[in-house]
Amino acid sequence: MKILVTGGAGFIGSHTVVELIDNGYNPIIVDDLRNSKKFILNNLEKISGEKIAHYSIDCGNIDKLSAVFEKENPEGIIHFAADKAVNESVINPLKYYHNNISNLINLLKVVSKFPVKSFVFSSSCTVYGVPDLIPVDESAKIKPAFSPYGYTKQVGERILTDFVKTFPDISLSLLRYFNPIGAHTSGLIGELPLGVPNNLIPFITQTAIGKRDFLTVYGNDYNTSDGTCIRDYIHVMDLANAHVLTLNHGLENNTKPLILNVGTGKGNSVLEIIESFEKVNNLPLKYIIGPRREGDVPAIYADNKLITQKIGWKSKYSIEDALKHSWIWEQKLSQ
Repeated sequence: MKILVTGGAGFIGSHTVVELIDNGYNPIIVDDLRNSKKFILNNLEKISGEKIAHYSIDCGNIDKLSAVFEKENPEGIIHFAADKAVNESVINPLKYYHNNISNLINLLKVVSKFPVKSFVFSSSCTVYGVPDLIPVDESAKIKPAFSPYGYTKQVGERILTDFVKTFPDISLSLLRYFNPIGAHTSGLIGELPLGVPNNLIPFITQTAIGKRDFLTVYGNDYNTSDGTCIRDYIHVMDLANAHVLTLNHGLENNTKPLILNVGTGKGNSVLEIIESFEKVNNLPLKYIIGPRREGDVPAIYADNKLITQKIGWKSKYSIEDALKHSWIWEQKLSQ
């Protein structure tokens, strides 16, 4: 069965492509490589041992997308293609509204003309804004987003929910995931920031290998155990597995929509992650404390009971595994 994966050469998308192949699916990648590089596609084929179809097109291009659908006729879609940095979205909101909302609408214009059975949307815990209670579950009130990025995910969920009401044969799943980290155990794919990283782990690994002189911790005056932000860090391979299990569920059950948190259910502070990285990899890290970063919520982590109940998903990898795999990936990038 063919599954269209938008953003399939990106961090989460590439790992999900591997997981799809491991589960007998035929992934079709649509990715213009604006946030990735060609060697990721080559490494995907090394990992899987299979030739993988790739179309280097913008998801907002209706004509080119339509041609891909005509040729491949996918039965399922996993939609990753989007910009995803909270802080950057504050600085450049129009980029996020265009890429994350306008391109989604154009994709759905194409989907409406083809017999797609299951649509899995890459959403985010940022839809919760600053939650009243943590861990946060799927019934939590959707509060004002703390960033344009978070708002695009709120709007994306609403657009999709309204869209599938008019297309009763399409099953919709919205995955609200937390903070993906780690890399494939092969060390051949992982997070690949182009330019200055927006996420914590690439900053850590680039500092450890000497690409950066020091790591900046943004704020140590939050109302948390050590004053730094708390997040739910999930191994990207666990996250990829959640996408495939959700796709399976959507193909077998017509969900309208199925909303699931994807997280470990545990929160770790920035300083705890730094200390764990140092311990796991036996490396010292130089860091400084900087000001708070606009758009960051103080603390959030998942209540993940529902995803276990609905699709039987559980995380398999530990924080230590993820930090070890991230370091192996960084070293291979520098070879």
